Amino acid sequence: MRTVRITHQLVELKLVSEALFSSRDLRDVLSGLERSLSREVESLDESRVLGASPEDLSTYLVEKFYVDEIHIYEEQVHMDYGDARIDVTNHFDRFVSDRTDPFYVTGTRITFFVPYTGDRELFSCRPSRSTLSPPRGAVGDGELVLVYERTREGAATIRSEFDRDLANVRRYVDFVASDVAAFNSSLRETANRRLEERREKLLEDRGLVESLGFPLKSRSAVPDTYVAPRVRRRIAPGLPPASRGAYKPEPALAADDYDHILSVIFNMVTVMERSPQAFRGMAEEDLRQHFLVQLNGHYEGQATGETFNFEGKTDLLVRAEGKNIFIAECKFWSGPAGLIEALDQLLGYAAWRDTKTALLLFNRDRNMSTVLNAIPETIKAHPRFKADRAYESETGFRYVFGHRDDLNRDLTLTVLVFDVPG
Repeated sequence: MRTVRITHQLVELKLVSEALFSSRDLRDVLSGLERSLSREVESLDESRVLGASPEDLSTYLVEKFYVDEIHIYEEQVHMDYGDARIDVTNHFDRFVSDRTDPFYVTGTRITFFVPYTGDRELFSCRPSRSTLSPPRGAVGDGELVLVYERTREGAATIRSEFDRDLANVRRYVDFVASDVAAFNSSLRETANRRLEERREKLLEDRGLVESLGFPLKSRSAVPDTYVAPRVRRRIAPGLPPASRGAYKPEPALAADDYDHILSVIFNMVTVMERSPQAFRGMAEEDLRQHFLVQLNGHYEGQATGETFNFEGKTDLLVRAEGKNIFIAECKFWSGPAGLIEALDQLLGYAAWRDTKTALLLFNRDRNMSTVLNAIPETIKAHPRFKADRAYESETGFRYVFGHRDDLNRDLTLTVLVFDVPG
């Protein structure tokens, strides 16, 4: 994040040293941001919620409400010094004839400037963990300022006091970072949940209106794009564009069914591993036939192989209502270039929103760790890659891709790698 360096003279004149991490409860601030996210989702118009890419909408919300953690850079600390008028009226080790009025002597002011990045407002927020002695300082744009004024006799203690105060700042920055990290890590799930709730309500409302049998009053056109206002000095993300056509829900494979299909495939590979002699030397087509037998047993004959689909032929396909809801390609691992070719081939088959896809990679006579290490880097370099998703498998990966002809159409891709007998 770009920070703006303010002049030291301005710091001395305008910034006031105060207790840090004390003014507001950080939990309240983060809860307020979550409520703002919910209001943002509620304010999205129907065409945006139903017509834009769910992944892109979620990413927009995450970027907008993401909180930049504070990072301080101790190795870049610098300082300034100058004269200071110090009131020694209450310094009883000094002779002062009249203690009813201030009595000033000339001392020294040492000012330390500690560079930081992150959201400046966090310096005012009290984290869930705290102490009875929060640090004090003045917060500028990109610099935390700690000022020490001493008479000549006390100047030698400044460095030790600064080190102690900086350690306290560091402790509180860690406290805040823990709370902020928990909030940021939950943003994607929160955004997806709120968007899904909004999407379900809109579809229910549409079904209700259609059941009443009256024509709808036409609405004024809504813009295809929108740039959000600035949020905490970060470049504001833009809302993803909505599809221009009327939204029509397409059949989609439920997440549980998607994972079940993959588990059927995975279990079939386990059989191969236990009976290597029976599968030794099989080609891609032979391995695919074994998967088809199992899938047809679960999905009433709707799984087919070598079916023409959009363009080209795909290896494994499940259809519902005449639409493709699961597409998979079976390939032997031949390196990153072969993976990209297989991925492009798979994306060429995908024609409908929410299609669940899979790449089944068979590794034969190659180092498995080398294959697994090459997959994420290769996948994420693809121009249609959007995001990765957690997937509980030592030899599996899950990603979100945009359709090659319409980035508003999100595709879920799971890559499974299997060792097969040579």
